Amino acid sequence: MTVSLAASLIELALGSELGASGDAGRNRCTLEGVTWQSMPDGVVELRVRRFEATALRLASDPFVLEIGRIDVHELVARLRAEAGVPRLVCVQADKAEFSGLKLHGPLVLPPQIQKIREASQGADATASAPDAAAGHAATGAWHLAPLGEAEGTIRGQITDAHLLFDADVTVPIRDGQVDFNDATVEHVGPDSRMGVSRMGVYVDAPNGRSYLYQFAAAPLAGVVFEHRGALLGPWVSERGKLQLQAFAESMLRQGHRGPGHGLTEQARLLLGRTSLSGELRLGEGLVAVPGLQVHLEGRHAIGLNSQSVGRGLKVEMASLAARDAAAAWKGAQMGFDHATAKLELEVLVEGPAMRFALHVENGTAEGLRIDLQRRGPGGSEGL
Repeated sequence: MTVSLAASLIELALGSELGASGDAGRNRCTLEGVTWQSMPDGVVELRVRRFEATALRLASDPFVLEIGRIDVHELVARLRAEAGVPRLVCVQADKAEFSGLKLHGPLVLPPQIQKIREASQGADATASAPDAAAGHAATGAWHLAPLGEAEGTIRGQITDAHLLFDADVTVPIRDGQVDFNDATVEHVGPDSRMGVSRMGVYVDAPNGRSYLYQFAAAPLAGVVFEHRGALLGPWVSERGKLQLQAFAESMLRQGHRGPGHGLTEQARLLLGRTSLSGELRLGEGLVAVPGLQVHLEGRHAIGLNSQSVGRGLKVEMASLAARDAAAAWKGAQMGFDHATAKLELEVLVEGPAMRFALHVENGTAEGLRIDLQRRGPGGSEGL
């Protein structure tokens, strides 16, 4: 099938602007084994034994998907005419292989994360807070099982930090837990210590205690607070612990609750002067956030890197293995049975806005499905 006809079919089905990524001369789009069939309910079924494309660009404002190469096997698309215009109803594919994939656009955060970010920036979260119904719908949707078995080390370098000190910070993570007794803050002169009290996460420096993150209320799930020593013992005998899965899920469910919650002004200034690096190995299990859930299989090694935490972060994953994914976006239901990939995620902070760029060097997905049918109040299909 010719490039122009194949491209026209893709544009018609997806309702997106299709173009070449990079040199248009390299663009190639082929369909093999194409058959059409009219179904009794007025749906037209399009079957393609194999669809292959290179150097493509799909734009659906405000997101852009660039594809170096994609090879799809046993593709089935169903279309229904509405007011004389064909509309895509659903798409399924047995398998897809892809490389050189890049998805980028604005980062739209779920309400709970947006509230926490606004608190961390010192913004007035109430001005842009979602309505109560939206907040209630997201409550309890968070499940971060891979954090429960996380292992690794996070390192930060704070330079030219006039508010406190130049410092090298090392935070080990063992069995899904941060034990602040093992965290180190090294700098010129006597070293400082990190810990967690009922007020928040702090640093005890030679010139006194400074809070980096303040809690809205205590106690929080997944937190073992510091213990004070005996009268003649050290001032703090136990620095406290964070159990990452329980703590992260609790923070996300709570969102922002009143003034004084989030990063302190001192910590916000330090982030702009802090570089970050680290290696983590996540466990397996369910990851569920509002609008998305997926099961990770096996342990996953990820690398973290940032020249300035206040301006962005890069996450690299050499080998992702996932199954039973389901996502919802703008009324569409999407998912896959199994997928593997090598990927990199970059998050950029541009003032109050955030952008992301997801790079997939190579990957495969099996049991792909996209359902675009609009449902009635009772769950029945509607037009």
